Amino acid sequence: MKDLKHISKFLSLILRHKPEEIGIHMDANGWVSVDELIEKCNTHNHKLTFDLLEEVVFTNDKQRFTFSDDYMSIRANQGHTVQVDLQLDAQQPPEYLFHGTVAKFMDAIRENGLLKMQRQHVHLSKDLETAVKVGSRRGRPIILKINAAAMHLDGYTFYHSKNGVWLCHEVPVKYIQFE
Repeated sequence: MKDLKHISKFLSLILRHKPEEIGIHMDANGWVSVDELIEKCNTHNHKLTFDLLEEVVFTNDKQRFTFSDDYMSIRANQGHTVQVDLQLDAQQPPEYLFHGTVAKFMDAIRENGLLKMQRQHVHLSKDLETAVKVGSRRGRPIILKINAAAMHLDGYTFYHSKNGVWLCHEVPVKYIQFE
């Protein structure tokens, strides 16, 4: 289990942020050849087999990765800091979405709203439980309730990733309900 977590974190680094770290080629949509990924991971002292990769993809609680239909390619579902086109269609969001954060970011959020920072999108959850889990990674969670329906009516675009994360480019302060 510990090895799977370590591999998952390493794959997040490679498939979301730094493919150059092991010298892999990522296409415009974030896809990487499975064979190349396995070969380059092993070359860079990160033992990986197809069976292990498959186990990481299917057992990861956040479902961070997905295979292509033919299992020849893999990519991260979202969270990239490298520019990729995930080919997501705009979706109508539920009335409310949630965002988990911690106290040290609250002043900036109250002033500027939620910004994507280095990532391509702001990440939002459809349920409170997921937002609490996300916020808890950095300390005591603070949960923000987002009026997604109002944002959508005002012309903001939302995307729904394959693993259930809601994505948008920003959340202005006026749509955030603070605790």
